[in-house]
Amino acid sequence: MKNKYASHIVLSRSAYWHNIQFIRKLIGKDVELSLVVKGNAYGHGIRYLVPLAEEAGIRHFCVFSADEALMVKAEIRFNSEILIMGMLTDDQLVWAIQEEIQFYVFNKERLHKCIELAKKINKPAHVHIEIETGMNRTGFSMEALPDVMELMKSHPNELRWEGVCTHFAGAESIANYYRIQQQKKIFKKAIQFLKNNGVNPGRIHAACSAAAIRYPESIADMARIGILQYGFFPSREVLIDYLTRKKIQESPLKRIISWRSQVMTTKYVKRGEFIGYGNAYFTDSETRIAVVPVGYSLGYSRSLSNHGRVLIKGRFAPVIGLVNMNMMSVDVTHIDGVENGDEVVLIGRQGEQEISVSSFSDFSDQVNYELLTRLPSKIPRIVVD
Repeated sequence: MKNKYASHIVLSRSAYWHNIQFIRKLIGKDVELSLVVKGNAYGHGIRYLVPLAEEAGIRHFCVFSADEALMVKAEIRFNSEILIMGMLTDDQLVWAIQEEIQFYVFNKERLHKCIELAKKINKPAHVHIEIETGMNRTGFSMEALPDVMELMKSHPNELRWEGVCTHFAGAESIANYYRIQQQKKIFKKAIQFLKNNGVNPGRIHAACSAAAIRYPESIADMARIGILQYGFFPSREVLIDYLTRKKIQESPLKRIISWRSQVMTTKYVKRGEFIGYGNAYFTDSETRIAVVPVGYSLGYSRSLSNHGRVLIKGRFAPVIGLVNMNMMSVDVTHIDGVENGDEVVLIGRQGEQEISVSSFSDFSDQVNYELLTRLPSKIPRIVVD
């Protein structure tokens, strides 16, 4: 059986490498680039993105949790480093220490547990100390920093200081400008405190994709870049800001993802009939529909019912009726010669037309991040040049 799936995702190697070169130029040649591949590489697929990234020279990856770290570890072919930014149970901490996986420490409980486990394993924990600067989520406050510093200093065999970091609260929005400025001040104060006390904090990192563009002064020893590598700006505000400053008209990034299916069947529906479940769509003339074997179980949001559109034969075909679990209907009355097996593009380009991820977002109230990470891992990914 050549193709047993209802749809597939195509990833472009050349587009991805283009984006990596853009990012390197953006952050500077002396800054380490760590690629954020949490959320199954923002829906693109960890098992596909990590090899592409290593081919492009990347040697550091950020994930959220131990299961994602394990997935990355299974794919790396070089001596690449892995950094867990979020969830770790005590059992997972043991594994991380044994495997020399780096991870955030953002409370004293985890710090003490690291000391205890590192002594038992007889290997140091590779930690990045996270500073709370105003995100109010995770991280040590300035008040807690002296105690953290003393613990780190007094346990050099158990704790290896790999870095100090923070995360900006909404750098993608101009409305957060004042808040980000305050965060930068607090982080700078924390770093200065450590250095004044003779501490080498390792790699200093705060900049994400949005901060790297809007607050380049926040780029330190390492930048944690997520959405940019996939060809998307963090928000329309950030894109407009960049285009304005650079005096250019189009995004310098290239989308690496396209999502494709095929026509399952076609049929004519008489005027005065409902299509699909309920009464969401009523025909006011004879209508030819094409049924596409993709629904909300495959990440095509139900909120796109009567709003979404696909490409068939290079022309837009609107979704009509409710998006079902496994299929949806599109209107092809205006498209000549549609047949079973014809390619259907849900995201990407066909002929002269394109359906962007942002067009999904406009109709479904999902941000790019949400829509991409909701693409199920069971959809096969194909890497093309």
